Amino acid sequence: MAHVAAGGRYVTKPASYTYQTGPDGRRYAVGGEVTIDTSVPSDPQEALTKAQIIERAALAPVEPSQQDYGVAAKARQMAADARSEIAAERRENSGNESEGGVSATRPGAESDAESEVDPGSAIAPARIPLETAESQAPASRLSLFA
Repeated sequence: MAHVAAGGRYVTKPASYTYQTGPDGRRYAVGGEVTIDTSVPSDPQEALTKAQIIERAALAPVEPSQQDYGVAAKARQMAADARSEIAAERRENSGNESEGGVSATRPGAESDAESEVDPGSAIAPARIPLETAESQAPASRLSLFA
């Protein structure tokens, strides 16, 4: 549920769970996943905001899985690309201002990156493993989050 709560509007499918029957005959959720939209918006400020939300969603569980860390890394790359594009737009607009043009830089845009964005870069949709309180079964049960 941590992924769902942190992913907000970018969660594209409800959580799905994998269950295992314990020695007591009860079913326990031992795994699961959440599908989150990781497509890159064309607006760099929107892409930066989305990347930050995706990273928070991926790292929301107390003990993120390897796949969670991978999704977070892709989100950090999306954020870096967005910052680069914002910085490039600011440089371009600064050049226009010195020639008598007007700046169109969006308020609140960050500019801590220096390189140009690869326009062909995109991030594929990610499936984030889901960890729930029920998945924290006693050690005698198999955990799919290791």
